[in-house]
Amino acid sequence: MVKSMTGFGRGENVSNDRKMTVEIKSVNHRYCDINIRMPKKISFLENDIRNFVKKKISRGKVDIFVSYEDNSEGNECIKINEDLIEQYLKYFDVISKKFQLENDIKVSNITRYPEVITIEEQEINEELLWDILENALNTAIEKLISTRITEGELLKSDIIKKLDNINKLVKNIKTRAPYVIEEYKEKLENRINDLLNSTIDEARLAVEVAIYADKCCVDEEIVRLESHVEHMRRTLNKEIPIGRKLDFLLQEMNRESNTILSKSSDIEISTNGLELKTEIEKIREQIQNIE
Repeated sequence: MVKSMTGFGRGENVSNDRKMTVEIKSVNHRYCDINIRMPKKISFLENDIRNFVKKKISRGKVDIFVSYEDNSEGNECIKINEDLIEQYLKYFDVISKKFQLENDIKVSNITRYPEVITIEEQEINEELLWDILENALNTAIEKLISTRITEGELLKSDIIKKLDNINKLVKNIKTRAPYVIEEYKEKLENRINDLLNSTIDEARLAVEVAIYADKCCVDEEIVRLESHVEHMRRTLNKEIPIGRKLDFLLQEMNRESNTILSKSSDIEISTNGLELKTEIEKIREQIQNIE
């Protein structure tokens, strides 16, 4: 199954009056690069998110956005700093006696002083929050993967068409190659006749033709190209990430096509060889977005 590295997914989960929303988008990248944006309040869940995503996605630049709403009752509480109040009262009493002032302190007065009353959040239930987040995260990832598969299958279909055309071009080169040797032999005979106007040394002619044939022979390159194309077809049907494997095969195919072009002086083979390189380059651009 071919998967693109481009996709988007969104998941939402509400439980215990708490709501988690996760949005994930991904684009192509050489490795698995995960970036997470989330409220500081739940930042302790970042490693859990990262580990969860890595189990599902092997390549791509992945941006994750998490939002959190807490509408539960009793999530905040008031705390009184009794030690601080005692110190305030102590010093008020000292001031009253020393300066002969009335100590008219009231509850409403003292509660206005800094740090006497504070509002604190209740202890966070990490397991509960992760359960809520995991559900939303899983939904988002499944949708992301679904879009990556859809686009990946379109890429696969187009790549197969290009592989069919590559096979056609290789077949053209394979068909044309033997005639190149015969044409060279004929041209060489005619040239010798024109120059010497005498009987041709067949042994010497055979040696010259053999040397030329060895220099321009592309049989090995053709066999390897056919093998690489078949290998790529099989790879496209595998269920594992295949992007790097396809990239390696294309490098090999490009190397063989370059060798064919360097060996051949025949216009027809060169034309097919150039078209071959063009098709390989088109596929190379496409697989940059395959996981």
